[in-house]
Amino acid sequence: MSLLLSWFATSLAFAAAAALLPGIKIERGVWNHLVVAGLYGTLVFFFGQALYVVIGIGTLGLGFLLRALTRLVAGALLLLLTSKLTRRIQVSGFGAALLCALVVSVLGEAVQYVLSRLPG
Repeated sequence: MSLLLSWFATSLAFAAAAALLPGIKIERGVWNHLVVAGLYGTLVFFFGQALYVVIGIGTLGLGFLLRALTRLVAGALLLLLTSKLTRRIQVSGFGAALLCALVVSVLGEAVQYVLSRLPG
């Protein structure tokens, strides 16, 4: 249940990011949002931690001190990879990917928190 909740929350966060940010475009339809969220979540699951460590080592430890920023950069890079793997999402550049990663992280966690608190 937690995986489905997280997937749904991420797809809602991607829908909001696409509506708010001019550099992010997702094809219309619920299915497209679910596919983008699923692909992004899969990439983050398999490569997110490794990318975080590579960035941390590559910045000579500074990336580990600036943990939140490093995770945000890793998320943006994985979002750019997601846009290369599917035509359902278009990202105009790294700046748009960075903002989208921030919006998806914040809104995804907020939606997941609210949905987990609903009775039933």
